Formats: sequence, structure tokens, C-alpha cells
Amino acid sequence: MSVQLKELREQQARIATNARAKFDEIKDDTPAERASEIEREFDAMMADYDKLGAKIERMSKLEEAEERANAGDPRRPRGDDGEARGGGGDTPPEYDEVFGKAVRFGAASLTSEERSVLLSGRTDVPEEVRAQSTATESAGGYTVPEGFSGEIDKAMAAWGPMWDATIVRELNTSTGNHLPWPTVDDTSQTGEAKAENAAATDDGSGDVVFGEKSFDAYVYDTKIVRIPFELLQDSAFDMEALLNDLFGERLGRRANTVLTTGTGTNQPHGIVTASSLGKTAASGTALDSDEIIDLFHSVDPAYRGSPKCRWQFNDTTLAAIRKLKDGQGNYLWQMGDVRTGEPDRLLAKPYSVNQAMASPGLSAKPIIFGDHSRYIVRKVRGFTVMTLRERYAENFQIGMIGFKRFDGDLLNTAAVKHMAMAAA
Repeated sequence: MSVQLKELREQQARIATNARAKFDEIKDDTPAERASEIEREFDAMMADYDKLGAKIERMSKLEEAEERANAGDPRRPRGDDGEARGGGGDTPPEYDEVFGKAVRFGAASLTSEERSVLLSGRTDVPEEVRAQSTATESAGGYTVPEGFSGEIDKAMAAWGPMWDATIVRELNTSTGNHLPWPTVDDTSQTGEAKAENAAATDDGSGDVVFGEKSFDAYVYDTKIVRIPFELLQDSAFDMEALLNDLFGERLGRRANTVLTTGTGTNQPHGIVTASSLGKTAASGTALDSDEIIDLFHSVDPAYRGSPKCRWQFNDTTLAAIRKLKDGQGNYLWQMGDVRTGEPDRLLAKPYSVNQAMASPGLSAKPIIFGDHSRYIVRKVRGFTVMTLRERYAENFQIGMIGFKRFDGDLLNTAAVKHMAMAAA
């Protein structure tokens, strides 16, 4: 961890400590006007805390990017000094260079060697399809390479936790065929005591009951991005970085929303929709610390012990939770370890801020908790990016669009539970 990053984490920790001390000034006999003033000061401190958190996250990503850039390209020949040798006539062109050239000047401008580089970027696309989409300008498609696909994956995860493979369980398939997934819930069964010479129970009560979930491959796109030829020809901007940001943000928001609250009909079954009821709040608008503790214990300890057991709620809900205390006066929200980058926790479990979730309100489901490894996100191959040339030629533009096929569902509804606010 860099010195600057460490200083930012320490500054964040000081803000949290001061904010907690400020909020503790509210006593039973504190006048309502003064209590409101203290809460406003507390909220302002926590807003600064969140700003620092966002800055820390950006700096961490920047450091990771710099480390990748400084690592060099392992495909390049290396000399005795360990440095990559560039500029030689035998060095093959890089994929990003070829991709940028193809977008700017068309596939016809590519040499045979460059076409090979473009096609080799994706091995999961049939050769006959790849040849058509790169050799024929009117067909106009370019499939993104594995590395670029991974960067869009990361960009999508940044816009919501439901696309993050470290939070949910990811299933990658090479085809989009209907995929059945057998399930079984045997938690109601136990062994039995057996008397000497007595027969074991054989009345059908011990039979294993199987179920089935099914995964499809719904297609989602980024909408078309129009890029002027003036920009392509006059600017040396990073084409891959531009598309990564545009497509990652657009698909990320959409994917996170449907994987959170999707109905399961002609779209993924979102984790909130698929979860079971863990606790019904007494109020339709306010959260209570005891109810959050009840939600925690509504999930079986077997699921709570999973490494992927966590909370999810949006930022408005988090702001309310930060002010809650248990019966002993301890805050439910706890700051993580700034020295090691340990995340903040709620009742000793990590959480994800998911802006696709509802805020506290009548009949809303603002909080979920449970084992997220039981939620499967089925992803089909990589991302496909297509270039549309003729369609916007009269405007001196090209169009670009990205596609992704995926689905999602919760295997066991008892593994993740939600809090439901009162209806009235």
C-alpha cells in the first residue's frame, strides 16, 4: 500500500472516530433542536468519510492499473536485462493497436498479419463468423479480446455488486443453451436412533426431494454509441479505455438492476425478489436495531458461516444504519481495519452498497442478508462489440454497440433473506 493511500485510510478512520463521538453527544435529555443539529454535523462528517472512501477506491484501482502497465507485455521478446524489446521488425503488432486502426480506418486497412492478430484476440468465436465480421466492412463487427472483456467486467462490477464474482457465484458457459440446475434441500431431515434388531424406517419420510432451477441467456446491449470520424482521425485517445468506460457503465447499471430486483419472467430472477422473508419491520419508514439483529439470526448459522455471507442495502439505508445501536449501546456499524484495508462491517459481516435496492418505505425490502454464493450469475462467453459503419456514414460517424448474454437466480431461498417494511 502506498504512503498516500495509507494516509487517506488513517484520515478516514479519524473522521469515523470523531463522527461517532459527535453522535454520542445526543442523550435522552438533549433538546430536539440540538439533537437535529448534531445529526446534521454527523451526516456531514460521514459524507466526508464516503468521499474519502471513493477516493481511496479510485487510487487503489489506479495503483493496480499502474502495476499492470509496469509489468510489461509477456508476449514481447525479452532481452537479458529483462526489458521488453520494441521497435524490431519481427515484433508482431499489439491487439489494441490493431483494434484502434480497424475502428478508425476500417477492416480493409489491415494487413494480413493485423487481421490474424484481430481474429486471434477471441478464440471462442467461430472462424467463419470472425472472418466475415472483419473482412467485410458492411458486416461491420469486431469482437473484443479476452483482456478487454475482463476490463469491461471490472467496470460493470464497479457499478453494482451483483456482477462481482467475489460477491456472487459466477458460472461461465461457452453456449447460451437452456441450462437446468438440480437443487436439493435436505435440512429438515435428521438421522434416527435405531433399536437393536429393529428395522430402519422405510415409510418414504426419509426420501430426498429434488428441485430444479433453470438458467437462460438473456441478451442486453449498451445502446448505440456514435463516434464522429473527426474524433477518430484527429485524436490519439485510448479507444479501449473509452469503450470500457461507456459500455461498462451502461451494462453495469442495467445488469445490477435486473440481478437485484428482476422478476424472473423474461429476465433474471433478482436476489431481492428471490430471497425469502426474514423479518417484518414494525414501522413502514424507520429501521430498528433489534429488527436488524433478528434478520441476522433468521439466516441459518450454516449459511452465516460462508465466506460470501454479507449484507446488501443502498446508501440511504446505510446512512440510517450508521446511527443505530444495540441494547448495550454498541453501534451495529463498525469500521474496518484501515491498516489492512479490511472493509467496514455490520454485526461483524461485510456489506455491499447496492443502489438498485429500495430505500426504507412502506412495503419496501431495503435490506438483504445471507450467503451470496448461493446466487448464480450465468455469463455466456465474453462481450461482443460491433462497429456500424454504413448506418451513420452520411453523418461522418461510426456507431458502436456492445452485447452481453447472462441470467441469474438464487438456488436456495433460505440462504438469503430480506427485511420487509410494514405496509402501513
